Parts: sequence; structure tokens; C-alpha cells
Amino acid sequence: MAVNYVCRHCRTPIGTIDGSGITEQRLGFHFLTPEERSDIIAYDLNGNVTVKVVCDYCREALDANPELLLVANPLQ
Repeated sequence: MAVNYVCRHCRTPIGTIDGSGITEQRLGFHFLTPEERSDIIAYDLNGNVTVKVVCDYCREALDANPELLLVANPLQ
């Protein structure tokens, strides 16, 4: 199983964790509510996982301009 982290706003790949010893508990996914899980985590047919997070660039832009959160895709 590969876990791919991508920015939810600009879709920039942030990193990948690949290995057989990876579990959802080790990654902390079990702490998420069902709503958070469906918003943040996506599974593909090969068993790979995509986790949507916010990259540093987008975080800084949103911190400086919080009104961007009102736009559907603020940082394409």
C-alpha cells in the first residue's frame, strides 16, 4: 500500500510513504471522524491511499488572505 500526500488546493504532490508495515493506526487515521475521513482520504482500486493536506505555500497564502477560503478553488 502506498500513501500519497497531495495538497488539497494546488494538488502539488507533497510526499509518498510506501511499505508493507504501514497501517491506518500508525498514520493516525483512526483519530479522524467518519466525515473527516471521507473529506481527507481517498482509496483507489489498487489499495493505494491519497491523503489531501495543505502545503506550506497554500497555508501561508490562506493565512494571509482568509477570504480565499470562500472561493471553491482558491489556489489553482
